[in-house]
Amino acid sequence: MQKGKSSIEFETPPVVTSFASVAGKKEGQGPLGKLIDVVEQDEMFGTDTWEQAESAMQKQAADLALEKGDIRRQEIRYLFAGDLLGQLIATSFGTVDMEIPLFGLYGACSTMAEALCLGAMTVHAGYGDRVLAMASSHFATAEKQFRFPLAYGNQRPFSATWTVTGAGAAVVSSGEKYAQNAIARITGVTPGKIVDFGARDSMNMGAAMAPAAYHTIRQNFEDFGVDETWYDRIITGDLGEVGSRILLDMMKQSGSDLTDIHMDCGMEIYDRESQDTHAGGSGCGCAAVTLCSLILPRIRSGEWKRVLFLPTGALLSTVSFNEGQTIPGICHGVVLETCG
Repeated sequence: MQKGKSSIEFETPPVVTSFASVAGKKEGQGPLGKLIDVVEQDEMFGTDTWEQAESAMQKQAADLALEKGDIRRQEIRYLFAGDLLGQLIATSFGTVDMEIPLFGLYGACSTMAEALCLGAMTVHAGYGDRVLAMASSHFATAEKQFRFPLAYGNQRPFSATWTVTGAGAAVVSSGEKYAQNAIARITGVTPGKIVDFGARDSMNMGAAMAPAAYHTIRQNFEDFGVDETWYDRIITGDLGEVGSRILLDMMKQSGSDLTDIHMDCGMEIYDRESQDTHAGGSGCGCAAVTLCSLILPRIRSGEWKRVLFLPTGALLSTVSFNEGQTIPGICHGVVLETCG
């Protein structure tokens, strides 16, 4: 099961048996709009605060993933979920009524991959037949948490990304017991380490995260004894335009050309011509929504046979940034394969 320095190869791969995505109005106007399960026109999701709105969105995604798979809450052993807010309040308030044991996760925008890694490891080890992996973000809660109040109306540099209002949820099940319901197999994972190249610009998180994505891709290649030709797509989470260019340059310098197979969730979820998002999308919901609206359906159809899914996270806070600290990055890799 252990592969190389960091990776795990599953002997009997856990499988994704259901998934769902929920997003806001702006995301619904983007290229993935018709693929997202629920596009909510009310950014408040019928609540009184932005934080409550994110909680409501997360609960909706979880319930919909279970409904689509005809799965009862009682069948879910554990819930692996997280968001960007302090003390994970979107997750804790959003999932309390589900009454499922919760592992609250914080990997910044890499949280969906972290949830899938831990969920697959738990299922493969026999600690649960079915678990739920989920992550969310909301533009307004993220701006309030990390930057400026919306009413401030500050200008954003072109290197900045736009936090996605969205949530994605996926049910990870035992490959032995639920193979007949499989949508995609999780054949391996490459958990990432923290990589700090000294970036200090909080409005250019793509540059802060690109080195972490580079490290995890190289580690995945080394651990599994493969190269870029092994994958139909290598999909990063939210590097955006700036971070994606840095990653492709770093990979090319190391001898791997990802130009034809690389995708970035932050560049897929918004239309760069018609939507003013500058460098693209970001947030936990960015990779989660793209996974559950674009990536998993294409794996299910057989269009993509094998994908390396690599959500990236910038590990900063208002405290560390205001104290002059750098912005470390992290990236977790999940190998998703077709069941055909």
